[in-house]
Amino acid sequence: MNKSVFLLLFCALNVLPAQAQKAKTDANKIAGRDFAQRLSSVSNWQDLFNGTDLTGWSGDTDGYVVEDNKLVCKKGGKNLRTAKQYSDFVFEFEFKLEESGNNGVGIRVPEGGHPAQDGMEIQILDHNGSRYNGVAEMDGGKKRKLSWLKPWQYHGSIYGITPAKTGYLNPVGEWNKETIVAIEDHIMVIVNDAVIVDAFLDETTPVDGGQHPGMKNAAGHIMLAGHSDRVEFRNLRIADCSASAPLPKSDKDNSPPEGFANLFNGTDLTGWKGLAHKNANERRKLSDEALVQAQQTADKNMAEHWSVIDGILTYDGKGQSLSTAKDYGDFEMYIDWKIPSGADSGIYLRGTPQIQIWDPWSVQKHKYKAPPTNAKEFVADYKNGQNLGSGGLWNNKCWRNSPTTLADKPIGQWNTFFIRMVGDKVSIWLNKKQIVNRVKLENYWDKTGLTPIPRADQIELQHHGSELYFKNIYIRELPY
Repeated sequence: MNKSVFLLLFCALNVLPAQAQKAKTDANKIAGRDFAQRLSSVSNWQDLFNGTDLTGWSGDTDGYVVEDNKLVCKKGGKNLRTAKQYSDFVFEFEFKLEESGNNGVGIRVPEGGHPAQDGMEIQILDHNGSRYNGVAEMDGGKKRKLSWLKPWQYHGSIYGITPAKTGYLNPVGEWNKETIVAIEDHIMVIVNDAVIVDAFLDETTPVDGGQHPGMKNAAGHIMLAGHSDRVEFRNLRIADCSASAPLPKSDKDNSPPEGFANLFNGTDLTGWKGLAHKNANERRKLSDEALVQAQQTADKNMAEHWSVIDGILTYDGKGQSLSTAKDYGDFEMYIDWKIPSGADSGIYLRGTPQIQIWDPWSVQKHKYKAPPTNAKEFVADYKNGQNLGSGGLWNNKCWRNSPTTLADKPIGQWNTFFIRMVGDKVSIWLNKKQIVNRVKLENYWDKTGLTPIPRADQIELQHHGSELYFKNIYIRELPY
């Protein structure tokens, strides 16, 4: 074998495994891989740049030009913004920097607003450039690299608010791929398949100590925030993740609206399983063997008490709760439900109780010796528990646990929940009325009150000893 070929093979056999091992243990790359899998469920992409002209953009249209299907910020270029405003979205693009190049992506920027002050600016920066770095000579002739940048100025940071993790930019002159996720207060930045920012704004104190009113914006323009440097962009596209309507646009039972998938097919129990353990924390602790055995027992129980009758998921009231076979993190969900008089049920999110379902007109005998003559007057008088209506996060101890208004239909009629969950916050609409607005779902299973709910887990239809009826169960997974 030629000596040079041998050396090349030797290097490949020794260097590549080390690189592969690093990729396997890099938590940010692992998070990026998991994100990419979840992002694959998103299908409603729209181009933000047509590759030909600046249609759909306004602002410094002289400072940006189109070159070979690329959107280029020229030397001296400033701010270019989308004509349309966006609330919740996933924004994907590629960019290429020159040495020390500087730009940014403003999100939720109001009309006429500054990207970093009135909105939020995600840094685009060659933070390794000579403009931002120097070398200091120490005693003894030692040299030390210095940077003039603050931690929240490095590439990918939410300017002044949250620093990004570094080490994932490609060399100057090479293309980089970036994804920005903004869904409610959750902001993520993914660069070259590594998650470098994962922040919840409600729980974030700006690291620069300044005022950032843009953190509270619900919507605004997307902006390319030029800083007079040449920066090239291509393949700009966006997926709308704003909240869906409170009622699904579907004329046929068990037929999901666009963008949603069936959780119940109207025919059988495909996609569902029995509840292997009532306590989610204990279920997660089970060994593989114990979990398999518990699941087999639960599935047998499910088959005996849950069935599909005329396209309706029906429970006889004598078994246990029903669980999705798949775990879900952030999502939107429609579900129709109907209960008999006096019934009690609920919907567990990420294995955690619960969005309450119950009969608001059931008499509370401990307060009234005799049933009232008018049920609605009774509800108005009795401001406690089930008489407040369905839809509250009833097991919350610190955050609100009741709905803001009673929106239940009379017993025996179908009701529709629209549930939106982002992070640990839940919003709920019942029969088109919003009754819960971004309320934290507390971890019922953790009695210390310190452990948050899991990032993903199963959805459960709660057994509480009464007959239950469900249909039109649709889900739209949100990337996180």
